[in-house]
Amino acid sequence: MTYTEQYKKNLNQTLDLVDLAKVDQAIQMFAEARDAGRMIFVCGNGGSAGSVSHFTCDMAKGASFQLPVEKRFKIMSLTDMMPTMTAYGNDVGFDAVFVEPLKNFAREGDLFMTVSCSGNSPNVVAALEYAKSIGCKTIAMSGKDGGKIGKIADLNIQVSASHYGHIEDAHMIMCHMICYYFMDVEMEKTA
Repeated sequence: MTYTEQYKKNLNQTLDLVDLAKVDQAIQMFAEARDAGRMIFVCGNGGSAGSVSHFTCDMAKGASFQLPVEKRFKIMSLTDMMPTMTAYGNDVGFDAVFVEPLKNFAREGDLFMTVSCSGNSPNVVAALEYAKSIGCKTIAMSGKDGGKIGKIADLNIQVSASHYGHIEDAHMIMCHMICYYFMDVEMEKTA
């Protein structure tokens, strides 16, 4: 078996670990936030930062384009606030890069989602703890054993694998499931 065949086989086994009922719950939480006009905040580090940036684009454009204002997603990637992130990272510490901007914008009833393979990055843990403390609804997309975020979040969608590439692939696929539900199912209803 070639490496690529083995990777695909292992990825398919990883995807079988995803609890689709929890992805459906996440879809419901996103729909509720949108319908109530709530803000949605997402963050992650490294590859997960890339995933949440991609997800934010998909939700802000793909799942919102051509819909009336009241049906659009009000979503913000804290990961994409580079000047603010580097200011906090330099002046306060890297643990503050997500939680401090979140303090500027998040309100009770908003939705917060973090994506992390380890689930233990201090900056995502701090942001998640703050979001919960003010009454935001919270989602974690975690890997391995769920880490700290898996224990804190209202909904933990855990990919119980150890290979970071497979975990990140599964997280991106789950993000696409969420986004494309709104593009493929909900937009069809409004057409």
